Amino acid sequence: MEEINSNKKYISWPVLTLMAFCTVIGLDDIMYNFQNQGMPVVTSWIIMCLFYVIPYSLMVGQLGSVFNNEGGGLSSWVRGTNGEFLGYFTAWTYWAASIPYAVDSANEIIVDIGWALTGSEKFQSQISNTKFALMTFAMFIIFIIVEHYFSHSMEVLSTIGGGLMLIMTLMFVFLAFLGLAKSGGHMATQPFTWRTLIPKFDMHYWTTIAMLIYALNGCELVAPYVTKMKKPKSDFPKAMIALALMTIFLTVFGSFALGIYFNSYHIPNDLKMNGAYYVFDMVGHQYGLGKTLLYVWAWTSVFYNAALLAVLLDAMTRMLISDTGDKYMPQFLQKKDKNGLPINGYILTVSLSAFIMLLGIFLPDMNDIFNWLLNLNGIISPGVTCWIFFSFMQIRKNSQKFTSDYVFIKNDKLGYLAGLFLLIVTAAATILGIAPQDIKKFSGYWWYELIINIVAIIVLIGLGAILPSIRRREEEYGIAFNKKQWTTIFVLIIGSIIFDLYLGEKNTLFHNAAINFGQIKIGVNIVMIIIETILAILVCWLVGRRKPTQVSN
Repeated sequence: MEEINSNKKYISWPVLTLMAFCTVIGLDDIMYNFQNQGMPVVTSWIIMCLFYVIPYSLMVGQLGSVFNNEGGGLSSWVRGTNGEFLGYFTAWTYWAASIPYAVDSANEIIVDIGWALTGSEKFQSQISNTKFALMTFAMFIIFIIVEHYFSHSMEVLSTIGGGLMLIMTLMFVFLAFLGLAKSGGHMATQPFTWRTLIPKFDMHYWTTIAMLIYALNGCELVAPYVTKMKKPKSDFPKAMIALALMTIFLTVFGSFALGIYFNSYHIPNDLKMNGAYYVFDMVGHQYGLGKTLLYVWAWTSVFYNAALLAVLLDAMTRMLISDTGDKYMPQFLQKKDKNGLPINGYILTVSLSAFIMLLGIFLPDMNDIFNWLLNLNGIISPGVTCWIFFSFMQIRKNSQKFTSDYVFIKNDKLGYLAGLFLLIVTAAATILGIAPQDIKKFSGYWWYELIINIVAIIVLIGLGAILPSIRRREEEYGIAFNKKQWTTIFVLIIGSIIFDLYLGEKNTLFHNAAINFGQIKIGVNIVMIIIETILAILVCWLVGRRKPTQVSN
């Protein structure tokens, strides 16, 4: 045994740092938060990295060390501290949080391809919301087919996309500051003083903290590798501190670099969707390269977001069905095809993704849908991160039971309070993040986004509470639903989505018609969609509640 251990291959802390870095931050994350806060985001990044990223990363390290035999997955941490049901529900919420992220990645691929083929944003004005939704839906189908027939597609896309993204992000920061020196210090943000970097701590600011957390979370994905380090007690803290320093460098200097090209006081409304293209276009022309950098970035982003979508579709679905209790997860979702792909899990993922896309169909244009999906990610993702701090508090409460090679803060009471502090901060940011961004406060669309934010959260989280009852039907009858029931439910759901997309199209007969309820005017198509959706759900419930006539062998 000693001879085997002596030949074990260890992960060095610099390698672990780079692995974590790729899961935590990218240029798009910097762009999103720059639009939310402007140049004051530089100060926000410094505060968040010092008081959030470092303790968060070190807590993840201890959790990964405690539960190293279970792979260090988030749901295994909660299961190990609070039982099987909470472990299942954590796995579900972690998976549900990936749905808006997957939709957002699919949306970005469409935006990327448009820029890559045309070199401009003009194509976006030519795409209706319905076409945008259908193209996004088609992207999911394409990637399921690709993963079905090309087993190594995810690894290839990740290698190309991840490598290019890191190179392009670092190159942008370098070229921006070199260009600043060449121009004699000229910046688009004027006037620029030290006051420019000080945030205005109003309600708008606090509602944007969730997006900062969304940009900075993700290091829990490297937790399983803690026990693969030769000296985890000393090497893992080194890796996480190095991660924090790299994150500070990229976020602070990256945000400052954006202030060189964009006026922080007058930020374009479509910066989140098109900002990276605008800035690479400006940098390219500044160095006499024309649109070369723009096209390189476009194809970099295509591969990067394609890799993200592939990972989200495959890894997150596999995690859901394999890292949850058999007592709560229906057997039909665990079914795999001949290639080992969780086909029914894919179908569930695509169905919920289509539902999320449908919610945004009445927003004014493609840019508003894009921004809304980002903000939805900024609500759900930090909410799931709360499980990490909850689990950490549990192991510090019972430190004699949950021993580990690496310990963050030796004093259990101080460690518990540190976890509680981050839990409160993250939970508060999640709740405040429900307020819509990038839209006029208390306008009609502001209220609409608020409603669909709440609806999306209820559906994504609530469905996880329904699956255990479906599992009980399987245990009672042998199958949850027979073939006729499955067919009816599938046709109702797909037909409802297609019909709702038709009603949401601007050139339909019902689009301009409205019904007056006192002083409130509601479009006829909205009323029809609400009625049709309620009827479809009711019929699905009536079909699904019947006892299946077929009995499994």
